Amino acid sequence: MTHSEDTICALATAPGGALGIVRVSGPRAVGNVAPLFHARSGRPLDTTEPGRATFGEIRGDDGTLIDEVVVTLYRAPHSYTGEDSVEISCHGSTYILQTVLRLLTAHGCRLARPGEYTERAFLNGKMDLSQAEAVADLIAARNAATHRMAINQMRGGYSSELRQLRERLLHLTSLLELELDFSDHEDLEFADRSELQYLADEIDAKIARLTASFRLGNALKRGIPVSIVGQTNAGKSTLLNALLDEERAIVSSVSGTTRDAIEATKTLGGVTFRFIDTAGIRHTSDEVESIGIRLAFQKTEQADIVLWLIDASQATAQYDSLSPRLLPLCRDKQLLVLLNKADTLDAPALSAALGAVNARLARDGAHARDVLPLSAKTHTGIDALEAALTRCVNLDTLRHDEPVIANERHYEALSAALGAIRRVSRGLHGRLPADLLSEDLRECIHHLSEIVGEIHSDAILENIFKHFCIGK
Repeated sequence: MTHSEDTICALATAPGGALGIVRVSGPRAVGNVAPLFHARSGRPLDTTEPGRATFGEIRGDDGTLIDEVVVTLYRAPHSYTGEDSVEISCHGSTYILQTVLRLLTAHGCRLARPGEYTERAFLNGKMDLSQAEAVADLIAARNAATHRMAINQMRGGYSSELRQLRERLLHLTSLLELELDFSDHEDLEFADRSELQYLADEIDAKIARLTASFRLGNALKRGIPVSIVGQTNAGKSTLLNALLDEERAIVSSVSGTTRDAIEATKTLGGVTFRFIDTAGIRHTSDEVESIGIRLAFQKTEQADIVLWLIDASQATAQYDSLSPRLLPLCRDKQLLVLLNKADTLDAPALSAALGAVNARLARDGAHARDVLPLSAKTHTGIDALEAALTRCVNLDTLRHDEPVIANERHYEALSAALGAIRRVSRGLHGRLPADLLSEDLRECIHHLSEIVGEIHSDAILENIFKHFCIGK
């Protein structure tokens, strides 16, 4: 994808609103809009003060009034794209907006491709590539957590830190390569090996922290996967309906009603959770039900949070029946054990059931974040469950503006950079020669540069920006 000298135009707002904004950007932005815009003040557009909103009319070439509009002019480099830009605020009529776009293309503009405005902002140095990608994430943000991640990244987030590390690596790499020019002096060292080791350790720690954050970032972006698992008729579908406050899953007293995984999302505390109601687990000869049970274990393996639903009136029996297969799958997950149908027991019996389950968890060395009584049927305890779910997600990093990786391209580049810098550390301990150390340093620098766009290809840019909406 190459930088174009075309002047582009596009609708920058969603159709159907009271107002619509048409965006024009490029070297002839002002000249292409000027013949169509007639300011009420009579002042020509090209003499308008940048950043000032001007009221006037858009007229066709034959003088026909199209709409009364407000036009704002921006001069390069003080615009989103870094180019001369004009924004035309019209009424939201589809006819008006399409007519304005048709007039602009007749006067020399080209309709913009998806993401072309942000692409130009990147190419003109208004933002780095990771910030440009954050723009798309910000538009797509579905909750407070993903909004916060996108804002942090768009404001520079970790890219400025990576850029500084890259510059320090470049300095030491250049000194290492200078040593190669004096290879006949074996004892000559320009690059301080202790300084390089200190920097390698620092970079290792920072990149390791970023890559470790990807699991949280990716889950927040896609929705935290929560598997609802348990024996047949434990109340899993009833619980899903209670969490969603709607009849999403079929509820029946007939065992084995749920045979496939049912997924639905809900936002709690600014985080989107992706609930997965799975088939009830029991011994069965039904082939279709058996497939559903295998899928239940697969979904549990893939989940970040597991809701193990147990019928409180059969607490010990259901725990003992399922724990050998389920607990090994939950070792690296947040486990919430829920004693459902608590409304069917009196207080002493419920207390005994809770005590028995807690004792068995301790005996088995299993850690459950919470063991909670509830009644999915009467919605008793749902508020406590929702609070427990939000506690399962560590948002402290977001609250303190700590960078969190949610972009798979960044994760892959950081993982490769981490591998390269660890080879540098091993090479320093093994006293490898400068040429081999320099090779691994160059690889680390390359992957860090990929993230911020210091190194990029047209194919990478095309793949990134094609997923943007038109007008952004």
